[in-house]
Amino acid sequence: MITVNKKLRLHLLLQNGLFVVLLLILVGMLGYLAIEFRTQWDISQNGHNSLSEASRDVLQKLDGPVSVTVYATTQDAQLGDIRKIISEFVAVYQRIKPDLVLNFIDPVEQPNLAQEADVRMNGEMVMTFNDRAEHLTTINEQTFTNALMRLVRSDQKQLMMLSGHGERKLDGIANRDMGEFGRKLTEAGFKGEALNLASTQEIPSNTSVLIIASPQTDLLAGEVDKLLDYIEHGGNLLWLVDQESLYGLLPLAEKLGLTFTPGVVVDPQAKRLRSPVTFALGTIYGQHAITENFDFITVFPFVRQIIFNENEEWHGVSLVEVAPQGWVEVSKLNDEATFDEANDMAGPVSVAVALDRTIDDREQRIVVVGNGHFLANTYLGNGGNIDFGINLINWLAGDEDLITIQPRATIDSQLILSESALTAIVIGFLIALPLLFLMSGLIIWWRRRRR
Repeated sequence: MITVNKKLRLHLLLQNGLFVVLLLILVGMLGYLAIEFRTQWDISQNGHNSLSEASRDVLQKLDGPVSVTVYATTQDAQLGDIRKIISEFVAVYQRIKPDLVLNFIDPVEQPNLAQEADVRMNGEMVMTFNDRAEHLTTINEQTFTNALMRLVRSDQKQLMMLSGHGERKLDGIANRDMGEFGRKLTEAGFKGEALNLASTQEIPSNTSVLIIASPQTDLLAGEVDKLLDYIEHGGNLLWLVDQESLYGLLPLAEKLGLTFTPGVVVDPQAKRLRSPVTFALGTIYGQHAITENFDFITVFPFVRQIIFNENEEWHGVSLVEVAPQGWVEVSKLNDEATFDEANDMAGPVSVAVALDRTIDDREQRIVVVGNGHFLANTYLGNGGNIDFGINLINWLAGDEDLITIQPRATIDSQLILSESALTAIVIGFLIALPLLFLMSGLIIWWRRRRR
């Protein structure tokens, strides 16, 4: 009997010991896996704690370490622990790019370093990459990612905006101007400047992209000659053409092999979405770097058709087709626009064309859009207009690697409770619920005692 008990105790001892060893091994393996493989889920309503695809794409294009130096005190009078706020924000980027290094410097304790970095406010960030630097005073995904995009660019791209004929202004605030688009381009690392061909001998050689945005008066013959010379020597061009005449630019259209048909595009689908039928919706995109992975609807008010005539000089791609169930209305529009088979042209209608050719061992790029309204201050916020516009400029400037959907500032939902609601929650969870558990316990104890 004693021998049996000893064997049983030994068996139990070995069994328990083996269990403890296996448990420790399991805990160790789980700890190792937790360190080596990190998995997170963002369950906030608007993805507040994760990065957009655009930001992830930009981080992948940063080949090398990025340094972020924050000049901040340990406590801020308005924001509190500003270092903690910035650390938590940057940590989301560091999960994707581990070599993004974050450093803090107290501008009060080390004022000389802050002065050398030209820091002017508490919490200002200095981002450096490949000997280039960007300063940030606002912290959100949009501004942070745009700063990274500017760091990726090897140099600042020069945009020249044709002026002197009533064109849309890249820094204008009028409804028809493109000031908001110009601001987005500046944030992305472009520099815009007006160009009056009447007062300059030629288009500057450092021009990355020349923009012709809806002139309102005829260009002089000498100005057109300068434009044609610019194209002949391989200059890149964005040409926005509205419903009016070409204002002396017919030779340019002929040079590019383009035909602009008269009339305005009518899109019945827009009416079903409670928009005017003259607001053509872009949903069909050609196979091109500009529109790769682009799945936003674009809106083109009062757009006209562009036909590319195939030729040996240019390679052309239709970027956007609109109104698959619509048509090009040649006659005067009225409230009840109807398709006239004899005169109108049935959709889908091409409204944007990308051209390219090889000249002097480099690629020349041109985009022509039968509409300038889509980038105007009034309509820029519609659909994916801003993303499409930025993609156009990136491709024209030779930065197709930076073509991406623009990051947007995340707006998360907030739960705002009244004083009475907060009081009810406090009473319920801190008083009523504990009392309920206490009473339940007493009742159970009393019933068992009676037995």
